[in-house]
Amino acid sequence: MKKRISKNGLTVNAIAGTHCVFLGMDMDKAQTKNLLGFAIQREDLSEQETTWLRSIKTFESQRQLAVQEDVSSLTAPFQSFQWADYTAKPGHQYKYSVFPMTGKPGALVQQAGATVAISTEDSEGDVHSVYFNRGAIASQAYSKRFGLVDPFKAGDAALQWLARDLLPGILDFIEPAKNADFSLRVAIYEAQFPKILDALASALARGVDVQIVYGAVASDEGTPKNIQAIKTAGLDGVATPRQNAKIPHNKFIVLSRKRKPVAIWTGSMNWSDNAVYGQLNVGHVVNDARLAQRFLNFWEELQSDPARDELRTWVDQNNEIPASGSLPALSEVFSPHVGQDACRLYVEMATQAAGGLFMTFPFGMSKEFRQAYDQNDQTLRYALLEMYVNGGTKESRQATKDDTIRIRRLPNVGMALGSSIKVKSIDGWMKEASPLGSHVNWIHAKFMLIDPLGSAPTTLSGSANWSLPSTNENDENMLVINGDQRVAHIYFTEYMRVFAHHRFRESVERHLAETGST
Repeated sequence: MKKRISKNGLTVNAIAGTHCVFLGMDMDKAQTKNLLGFAIQREDLSEQETTWLRSIKTFESQRQLAVQEDVSSLTAPFQSFQWADYTAKPGHQYKYSVFPMTGKPGALVQQAGATVAISTEDSEGDVHSVYFNRGAIASQAYSKRFGLVDPFKAGDAALQWLARDLLPGILDFIEPAKNADFSLRVAIYEAQFPKILDALASALARGVDVQIVYGAVASDEGTPKNIQAIKTAGLDGVATPRQNAKIPHNKFIVLSRKRKPVAIWTGSMNWSDNAVYGQLNVGHVVNDARLAQRFLNFWEELQSDPARDELRTWVDQNNEIPASGSLPALSEVFSPHVGQDACRLYVEMATQAAGGLFMTFPFGMSKEFRQAYDQNDQTLRYALLEMYVNGGTKESRQATKDDTIRIRRLPNVGMALGSSIKVKSIDGWMKEASPLGSHVNWIHAKFMLIDPLGSAPTTLSGSANWSLPSTNENDENMLVINGDQRVAHIYFTEYMRVFAHHRFRESVERHLAETGST
């Protein structure tokens, strides 16, 4: 949901997702004299509770040597023209009152403001349901709640906090398969997470027809872990190893009832501890019989473990690449396709974005997408990266990094790299817990948002890593959702949450590298 209000020379734009409400402020220039920031009051109409939004960013005179507690924005106003409430609850009605604050620290003056009313979205929708984990083990919130403790040692509260909606979402997708009327068809790259495997084993015990295709390429270090976890769960009798792919990278489930496909689960989440509790991931459910049938057809082809060229031929014949200029409300792109047409579609959509472009890049920004971002114009383009580059020679890695840094200096481009607070004290901030993984620590979700705040946004979400090999080498799937504002707003607010989180941490890391001090 999106709302805009203008009053007393102040304009407030509010965009609500499920757990996040993003606020953007604008003021008449004449009224910004002596402006020290904004105080924001939230009224929860669903729970009849009123509070001031809080943060740990304060004026210098308010900083403490010890670890800071949260401070009310009425005392330490937000010194930014954008802010977000990350404590919002799904399906709640809220009022946000934004007040410009003038005066001086310790003697602030509250000016007349503006109030916007908005409702957060539910994770579940009639067609689309979207589930994000928190992706924030490296955060002040985790450190304050659980300390610098591995979440498995901190206990269930820590695990539930980190998983947020993602793990409950996939378990709730599996649970309605009650008996022999139902079937579940799974294609999964990393199949190592006991709770999900156990849920499938329970479904199998209820009479559900469960069949799994899992990543089992001989050279992949995850293959022995997959085999053992599937065997431990008692699913080896219904599991087919996918051995002939370059990378069998799919992560989807097709739910059918009485032999009729009804829904899919897809997204970026592997079935591993790091995917659920560590790195940022998303799960996406679509209740659409025609789409589910196409995913089932794809799965049936995968079950025969075809060689790459054989699967390419099938995908080309059975999965027409949509035209970027005439997208339907819902379509899909499977991989591998022959040639570069699928990758060209993604790059063309990114390049032509006019109302804003927001993308995640778990393995760096390939040259094709660097071209899409390398435009100094009026379009805002954001990129959230795990790393600058993955693979290649030392010289090519440096060239890619240099080119990406050059592009991020464009005035209309914003970038952030995953990072954490690694020292004990930065203006009272705490050192943050260690990541759970090694190859990808922070950003594993793969999605693209085109004009997410416009009247006709486009959201792409799935398993592919925005590169040419992900479209013509690997087993992949990508949803293309056109014109759905609710879906775009959920993805946008989560994107901005994680972007702001890592943008600050990256700046701290650069400062430490350049100065050696806090």
